[in-house]
Amino acid sequence: MKPISYTLEEIDEAARRLLDEAPGKILLFYGDMGVGKTTLIKSLAHHLGVKDVTGSPTFGLVNEYEGAGGARIYHFDFYRINNEEEVLDIGFEDYLHTGTWIFIEWPGKIEGLIPDDAVAVRLTTNADGSRQLSVGEAVSS
Repeated sequence: MKPISYTLEEIDEAARRLLDEAPGKILLFYGDMGVGKTTLIKSLAHHLGVKDVTGSPTFGLVNEYEGAGGARIYHFDFYRINNEEEVLDIGFEDYLHTGTWIFIEWPGKIEGLIPDDAVAVRLTTNADGSRQLSVGEAVSS
């Protein structure tokens, strides 16, 4: 997938392309604080039919949404975790086998738990303030 540059006004098109072209359903979001990971995930959830208000699950670690046709979508934010044991305690490995969309912010904190089929989504800020999204293999940030 070729990198996508987009502005906030173009985020819905970038999200649609990511959903259409991602080679898997477990997406790992890498990028600096404030680059727009949660904002992009909100747009992805919207395109998957989520009607609920979406937001970052920083304090609860995971938000579960209902998408089109009752499909479940899981959004994890591991910014505040201290170790992988905390993630295992919430049953993280069970989520990985659901076959549904899973969005993970701050995956570098759980490198030992990342499945081989996960897809890295790297977000950066361009000089003009727009964002660039690139997709690749899941490797440490």
